[in-house]
Amino acid sequence: MTPVTEFTPLASFVGGLLIGLAAVALMALRGRVLGATGILAGLIAPASSSDWAWRAAIVAGMISGPIAVMIVTGAMPEIIVPVGLPALVAGGLLVGLGVTFGSGCTSGHGVCGLARLSPRSIVATLTFMASTGLTVYVIRHVLGG
Repeated sequence: MTPVTEFTPLASFVGGLLIGLAAVALMALRGRVLGATGILAGLIAPASSSDWAWRAAIVAGMISGPIAVMIVTGAMPEIIVPVGLPALVAGGLLVGLGVTFGSGCTSGHGVCGLARLSPRSIVATLTFMASTGLTVYVIRHVLGG
């Protein structure tokens, strides 16, 4: 059975636009890169109370986003996770390792780093994309998942 991937061009465009606007606003207003894992890490161990406040506002926005979708559409966004808990835990640990060794996540490198033409972010993003493509190929075509 071939997995079905739902392509949602309008929702994807609007989501990308909002992420881009948020990244530009954070850089313009705070001089900071919109990297989700760095924002969360700084929320857990903030450098100052003002540093904590903007991080908390961004995380609150990420959490309240689906609620805003529900208010507008009348339904929560559907999230389908086609794997079990062990795979989710393993994936989370692997992402955590990647973020640690890659000095950032896809949002920090892929959105903000590429916009600044950072060589490190270009290499990191190419690595993310190649790893993703290889993982999908192995799971779908080698393992038959």
